[in-house]
Amino acid sequence: MALEDQLRGWTGPSSTTEREKQDRTERMVRQAIAAHAPLDSRSLNIFAKGSYANNTNVRTDSDVDIAVKYTDALYSEESEPGLKPPGSPYEGIWTPAKLRSELVTAMELKFPGQVDSTGSTAIQINSSSARVDADVVPCFSFRRYMQNGTRDGTKIFKKNGDSIVNYPAQQLENGTSKNNRTSLSYKKCARLLKRVENAMAESGKFRELPSFFIECLTYNCPDEVFTQQTWTARLRGVLVFIFTQLQGDEPNKDDDRWLEVNECFYLFHPNQEWTRKDGRDFAYAAWNYFEFK
Repeated sequence: MALEDQLRGWTGPSSTTEREKQDRTERMVRQAIAAHAPLDSRSLNIFAKGSYANNTNVRTDSDVDIAVKYTDALYSEESEPGLKPPGSPYEGIWTPAKLRSELVTAMELKFPGQVDSTGSTAIQINSSSARVDADVVPCFSFRRYMQNGTRDGTKIFKKNGDSIVNYPAQQLENGTSKNNRTSLSYKKCARLLKRVENAMAESGKFRELPSFFIECLTYNCPDEVFTQQTWTARLRGVLVFIFTQLQGDEPNKDDDRWLEVNECFYLFHPNQEWTRKDGRDFAYAAWNYFEFK
């Protein structure tokens, strides 16, 4: 098979069968929540997030992430001292432990013997012949107060009391906008790079990297890279940009730093699970994997 044909094939989304399994999994999770009486009258926002929701997933990364957000409890914080959020902290019975406990029960009733709730954050539902793996994530409404306005997201509590903030709506909006600006090439290229990473990992040519990290590397490439005429040229352009732009240490100037797709967090920082070197190494390994000159 010619390289261009191979790359074009790698840009496609999950197969129709795989997509049907993903959709069925999400639907069954919603049914489990609706059938569980303690959750039936709650103010819940249930939505898919991650690569499945953003249509950047591939066959080997086809699990479904489903957020279950309790919206009657709003957690908040200020970006700077003096920006005091209005209102008082939530003090109702729907604590993180309570929401998680009820969701575990709901999932176990719907998927007996298939639920793993031992993880620190998500409630995992194992796959079957009719559905894919799923991570059900209990979370709460979150608002960040800034000098120029507010930013809404989700607050996720771990079992040990630690918490993380996500911005899935911003990720979806920004990814869709970039995809439209690039004549639908951005998401295809993100899937292409994920399949490249999977192929290198399976063959022992390179280590595994998180799917979201690969998506963010793609997102930070300029729009014009995706407008070249062939997928070979687009792949070469993306790899060259990633490799050259991630040389050296993290810039001191904020405007020069790379962002996650949500544009709410910097892609590289001391607490992150990946580094600039990981991005450089990935681009270099992929270049050599295809024996580009």
